[in-house]
Amino acid sequence: MTVRLRPAYALLVASTVVLAGCGTSVAVDAAPEDAVGEVRIENCGRELVVEQAPEAVVGMHPAQTELLLRLGLADRLVGQAQAAAQALPADIADLAADVPAIGDVMPPSREDLLSVQPDFVYAPTTYEFTAEQGFASIEQLEQAGADVYVAAGGCPERRMTGEVADLLIDLENLGKIFGVEEQAAALIRGSERDLEEVAAAVADVDRLRVAQVFVDGTTLQGIGAGVEYDILQRAGAQSVFTPEQSAFSDFFAAAITPEALAAEAPDALVFSVFDDEHEAATREYLSETFPDMPAVAEGRLIAVSSADVFPGTLGNVALVREIAEQLYPEAF
Repeated sequence: MTVRLRPAYALLVASTVVLAGCGTSVAVDAAPEDAVGEVRIENCGRELVVEQAPEAVVGMHPAQTELLLRLGLADRLVGQAQAAAQALPADIADLAADVPAIGDVMPPSREDLLSVQPDFVYAPTTYEFTAEQGFASIEQLEQAGADVYVAAGGCPERRMTGEVADLLIDLENLGKIFGVEEQAAALIRGSERDLEEVAAAVADVDRLRVAQVFVDGTTLQGIGAGVEYDILQRAGAQSVFTPEQSAFSDFFAAAITPEALAAEAPDALVFSVFDDEHEAATREYLSETFPDMPAVAEGRLIAVSSADVFPGTLGNVALVREIAEQLYPEAF
């Protein structure tokens, strides 16, 4: 999976969300099981009322576009936002070949989003609707006749306590909205099965102490809450940084010094990256800065896609297995 998220943007998304980030199949020819009537769903503290199954849909991030494609809704897509930020998986990329890309690596402008005349917009966070950034607000989209759905884990009140299982809420809700409950149920079962298999595999391991970090140049941040924390827990890690620590009581990321990280002597380091160059630079920085750290000395530097920790993505589930397999290869 090729990712080209800009680090400043990735951190901006995270900050805005707090203040305002495997069992996959594709139902190519899926169609609504029955005519869908009015659907009422609570979403980010508001009641979302969808009067009929949407026909003109925009996925506001490739992770959301992927999920819509796997639900068999390719013919409903009128736009795929931030398409340059992350390549779609190879098995479904062709399904979106003719869907207009809007927004490059950033969310689309208000004008670009409204130009494709959506009646439903699905986003990973509320950041994508920040009017101050020139994006269409939720209110503006509603006035234009579009319903807006934000991933459950991307709601501001949920960002600090988000879990991988929030994705299952999204799948259930989207299944109802589009009348593709059977397809949604299949993805839910696949995701649950993957999580259960990992849980069984790591049940009896001696848990390694793992620190999750983000490196931008020589700026070092620790990650200690939100879906990122839940991913580590499900992967069988003993997290160095936790929501109980004061540094992560109000925000899931906090600046840390190299000395503080070195003192923790973690057995493994998990770090998110936005492209191959960022991964290489981060590996170099960690290896040169912490040569005696067990994580470095024992070769447990685990890079993960920054896109896969976005709320409401199947990547959340995939990362649980990916990290667990690298921590405990003997268990798989």
